[in-house]
Amino acid sequence: MRVLVTGGAGFIGSQIVTVLRLRGHDPVVLDALLPAAHPGPPHPVDAEFVRADVRDPAAVRAALRGVDAVCHQAAMVGLGKDFADAPEYVGCNDLGTAVLLAAMARSGVRALVLAGSMVVYGEGRYACPRHGVVRPGPRLAADLTAGRFEPRCPACGAELTPGLVDEDAPADPRNVYATTKLAQEHLAAAWARCVDGRAVALRYHNVYGPGMPRDTPYAGVASFFRSALARGEAPRVFEDGGQRRDFVHVRDVAEANALALEALTARAPAGFPPGRCTPYNTGSGDPHTVGEMAAALAAAHGGPDPVVTGEFRLGDVRHITADSGRLRAELGWRPRISFTAGMTAFARAPQRTSAATPA
Repeated sequence: MRVLVTGGAGFIGSQIVTVLRLRGHDPVVLDALLPAAHPGPPHPVDAEFVRADVRDPAAVRAALRGVDAVCHQAAMVGLGKDFADAPEYVGCNDLGTAVLLAAMARSGVRALVLAGSMVVYGEGRYACPRHGVVRPGPRLAADLTAGRFEPRCPACGAELTPGLVDEDAPADPRNVYATTKLAQEHLAAAWARCVDGRAVALRYHNVYGPGMPRDTPYAGVASFFRSALARGEAPRVFEDGGQRRDFVHVRDVAEANALALEALTARAPAGFPPGRCTPYNTGSGDPHTVGEMAAALAAAHGGPDPVVTGEFRLGDVRHITADSGRLRAELGWRPRISFTAGMTAFARAPQRTSAATPA
C-alpha cells in the first residue's frame, strides 16, 4: 500500500513512516518543515519526501499520484501562547485539511486516517453521587486562583468522580486547538459523504516519546517536563498535580495508525461503511496524574524533583482519560509500552530542537 503521510517528518508522523516501512508499505512524506517545528536541518526520513505545505493545492495533488490512502498528521499542536495564535491554528489545521480533502476528492483517493485528539471532549466523564453522569461547565478563574481545581456538579455543587470517556461522549472543545481538531473531523465526515469515502479519526490522548520537540509552547506536558530536566531545571507542575491524563507512547500510536490504514484499504473493510468518519480513542488505558508523570520522569532522569506551583491555564481541563475499548475490539490494537518503561526511556531519550531552542 502506498500511503501519503502529511507531517511525516514530525514527531508522530516520522514514527508512523517507520512502522509503515516495517509492515511492508510504501510511505510518501509531505511536510513543509515549518520553522516552529523544524528550525534546523530535517531529521532523515526513510521514504520519498515532498517538501510542501499541505495548504498548497498543486503540491498536494502531485503528492497524491499513485497513493492508496492518506494519513493526515500535519497540524499545529498544543495550546500555544494565547488567542492571538488562533488564525495560525485555523490556517494550518482546518484550511490545510480542507485543501487536502479537496485534492483527494479530485484524485480518487478514498481512505483517510486523521490525527484526532482527546481535546474535542473538553472535560472528561464525571459522575455525581446524586445526579449520575454530568457535564461540568468551564472552570472559573476565581476558583482556580483560590486553588479550587476540581469541577463540581452543575446541579448541586457536589464533588465529582472522574471516569473514562468514550467516543459517544458529546464534543465540547474549550480552546482554539480543540476547536480546530473537531473541525477537522467534521470536514473529514463531509468529504466522506460527498465522495463515498471512508475515514477514521484517531483521538490521541497524551502522546509522548523520543523525538518530542523541546522548549516550545506548542507541545504537550511531557515535552515541557523533559525539556526542563534537560536544562537542569525542576519540572513545574501546574495546579496541584492531580490532573488525570492517559499517557500513550508514540510507537503505540504509530501502530494504531498502521492498523487503521490497513483496515480501511482491505478488500472488504468491515466496520467502515462509506460516507463516515469513525472516531477511536487512542490511549494506553492506564491513567496517571500529571504529578505522577513529572515524578517518574524526574526520578528516571536523576532529578531535580518536580515543583508544584499552583499556576493554571484557563484553556486546560482537569481530567480527561480514555476508554480505548473500541479501538482494541474493532482493530485489534494493543498498546505495548507501559507507563513505567516508557517514561524511564523517555527521561533520557533525545528530543528535537524547536524554534525556541538556542542554537
